[in-house]
Amino acid sequence: MAIPHPKTERSFVIVKPDGVQRSLIGEILSRFERTGLKLVSLKMMVLDSDRIWKHYDKDDEWFLKKGTRIAADRAAAGLSAEKEPIEYGKDIIRALDKYMTSGPVVVMVWEGNSAVAVVTKLVGETAPASSDVGTIRGDLTIDSYDIAAVDDRAVRNLIHCSDTPENAEKEIAMWLSEDEVLKYRLLNEAILYDVNLDGIME
Repeated sequence: MAIPHPKTERSFVIVKPDGVQRSLIGEILSRFERTGLKLVSLKMMVLDSDRIWKHYDKDDEWFLKKGTRIAADRAAAGLSAEKEPIEYGKDIIRALDKYMTSGPVVVMVWEGNSAVAVVTKLVGETAPASSDVGTIRGDLTIDSYDIAAVDDRAVRNLIHCSDTPENAEKEIAMWLSEDEVLKYRLLNEAILYDVNLDGIME
């Protein structure tokens, strides 16, 4: 079996409801395009809860670990525990579910060398306040985990991107059918990948 060429690595991206509502789709697209990555799928849709829970794919151990920390934070702040720690952990995904299904999103697949790493670098840290200037989250939002916790909601950080090539392939298969991801040649690729830069000079 042939080893896939590195230029065929893919990353799955979702422009979340806040990105759509703030009319940032074009800005986000252009940042990815400028790197040389190739857009191979683009679809506007409203996400459903069942697939959101599968997408985030957390088990009881994860829920318990996160929930125990939340319960400890509540105790440190002088608040009583109103539920079992595991339920606080599940509240994280419940809040994400409510946020991610609240309105239209744009799902995309980007292809190219180190696509996952390139997209991750452009998007920035999960917490917008920790994201560097020049990243999508660092430049385009001021939301934070602190205010999200006060308001009892998910942090609105504009965008989801795959964290590994393996997870990208799982997410692509979960949200898109095979015929929605196109295979085509982009002229840009000749400059990025052609070994000899053939045909530039006349």
